[in-house]
Amino acid sequence: MFKKNFVVALIFLSFVVMACYRPNGSACAAEKVVDPHLAKIKYYFQDGEMDYVFGPMFLGAAINGGAEVGEAYITATKIRDGDPASWQEEWIKIAGIVEARGERSLALGHKVSARSQFLRASYYYRESLISMLPNDPRYMKTALKSRELLKKAGKFFDPPLEYIEIPFEGTVLHGYFRKAAAGNAPRKTILMLGGAETFIEDLYFYNAPQCFEHGYNFMTVDLPGQGLLPAAGKYFRPAMYHSVRAAVDYALSRPDVDPARLALYGYSTGGFIAPQAAQHDPRIKAVIACHSVVDGYAEVCKMPPMTPESVKNWPLFKLGCYKSMAWRFGLGQDDIAGIPAKNKGFVHDPTKISVPALIIVAADEGKNPEIQRQTRISFDNLPNPKKRLVITPGEEGASAHCVMDNRSLANQEIFDWLDEVFE
Repeated sequence: MFKKNFVVALIFLSFVVMACYRPNGSACAAEKVVDPHLAKIKYYFQDGEMDYVFGPMFLGAAINGGAEVGEAYITATKIRDGDPASWQEEWIKIAGIVEARGERSLALGHKVSARSQFLRASYYYRESLISMLPNDPRYMKTALKSRELLKKAGKFFDPPLEYIEIPFEGTVLHGYFRKAAAGNAPRKTILMLGGAETFIEDLYFYNAPQCFEHGYNFMTVDLPGQGLLPAAGKYFRPAMYHSVRAAVDYALSRPDVDPARLALYGYSTGGFIAPQAAQHDPRIKAVIACHSVVDGYAEVCKMPPMTPESVKNWPLFKLGCYKSMAWRFGLGQDDIAGIPAKNKGFVHDPTKISVPALIIVAADEGKNPEIQRQTRISFDNLPNPKKRLVITPGEEGASAHCVMDNRSLANQEIFDWLDEVFE
């Protein structure tokens, strides 16, 4: 009798949850909010936002040369918990120390050692920008220093990591490209797209080395709203696929890119951008989303409230992050409450994506009702039989936003699937 009652209750609960879903993106008020910037594991800081950045986002980059654990933790001990000014100061300090080490190695002709130091220094400068306001005099200088060092390190790869600029709407999309191997033979290529707060320097440390190891060209670009493009007046907009098309134009202009094996991979907000681009551009031959965002507005509305009243109680570190995000949407830095409305129209139609598609959802994100809803809509309506849905296992340390805490596992799923699709 107990088992029977349990099953009936479970069915009823499932019905209630599903009944709360609405095709237009609304959901019942009792659902949990989506907060992608909270780690489920405590890494070091009591401030939740700061700890997420330090853990999955920052330490997660160590596997690809973006951080050294000892440097990271010794720097963390000097940061006042939750204080954005302290965070920025200490990361800039350690970045300068590591940069100087690289210069000493380079002066002595040790290019491999110099490359390693420049890679880490680049990412440390990048991390110092977290919660720094765009009107801070250090912001542009520090962002350009991060870019300068990754460009410098890139020259010491073989083949080199190329810095590229793609003309777009009177300015340029900044990016990087690295061949899988020397020569101009056409090869499989991944075009990597980031999210609402990313720079191209982030994306290198997400999966570029895995691209090379698996025989793929790596390419990434900052789109409107990303990197330093807001400073040029280019903000996030609903029709992001136009800027992706410019990036695809560039990729296919190169003899070393195989037009039949061009994959698009987007994470976070890129999980909306990549599928939308695949919907509108048949030259994209496979698409990967981590996770698939069918309706950006519906998802943002399930994030912690951004009302003027709630924002007053936010910790300073989180407040700085969201002020910067408001800038990326073309809002005033203090208009955090305007962010949800700016996400209206951030949609894609999975029924119109004809190419193979992979959707990856991190374990903890996959527990969220709104993400479950959007994932199901996306996956169920993708028409190509070569589609796959992967929920990464939390018990294997693959639970955080965009699986930043286990990039090896995420990239295993990505490249195993792509190799099958492009065989």
